[in-house]
Amino acid sequence: MRKNDFKPIDLLLALVLLTRLPLPHLSKEVFARQAAAVWAFPLVGAVVGVVSIFAGAVALIWCPPFVAAGIALATQVLVSGAMHEDGLADTADGFWGGFDPKRRLEIMKDSHIGTYGVLALLFGLGLRWSILAALFEAGDIWCLMALASLSRAAMPVMMASMPNARGRGLSQSVGRPAWPATLVGLLIALGVGFLSTGGSVIWAALVLGPLLLGLRQLAMTKIGGQTGDVLGATQQLSEIALGLTLLALL
Repeated sequence: MRKNDFKPIDLLLALVLLTRLPLPHLSKEVFARQAAAVWAFPLVGAVVGVVSIFAGAVALIWCPPFVAAGIALATQVLVSGAMHEDGLADTADGFWGGFDPKRRLEIMKDSHIGTYGVLALLFGLGLRWSILAALFEAGDIWCLMALASLSRAAMPVMMASMPNARGRGLSQSVGRPAWPATLVGLLIALGVGFLSTGGSVIWAALVLGPLLLGLRQLAMTKIGGQTGDVLGATQQLSEIALGLTLLALL
């Protein structure tokens, strides 16, 4: 297998990796393509976004925008299996609960949640709910596709730019993707964002550069690389930053 090849099966593989949708069983040969399939991560975001938009649109028939936004957000969490939220909580606990890289990684591996993790979840979900409610109020329900797609395109950037800090786990099993696949994913995410929000997606996407540079520096300082939890935190923080930027542009 060439490192930079692209196949339709990658989308199904990415859906298996990043969602809890009922999907067919994949062979070991397909799973060996995990690093090559990162270009499809933004398409998974688009799928999650469409499902959430449908739930939010139905809710808007009977509910005010704030409630509809909460239903759309809950749909996102259910479809993705809350894996990104779990990553945010574990990253917050580990990065600020330990005093050296080894201890931080141990905390991130622990299934229990600490104070930092609880606060990260509260602020993260609260901000996302508030952002979606404001965007729904403004009539911009399709923004969900842009937020979900671009935030998932950010994860391969972290995977490609940093080594795995633990040497095992989901992130290690996926492998380090090549930059061509990563960049194709970014272009796909920009395309999805343009279709759903128009030219404002360009300005929103510009915030990802400094955000990802800051997160990369923080992860390298705290644990010497990335893990699956760091990737989940990246998706969550990217979604928040992108949403805030879209709100500022309204």
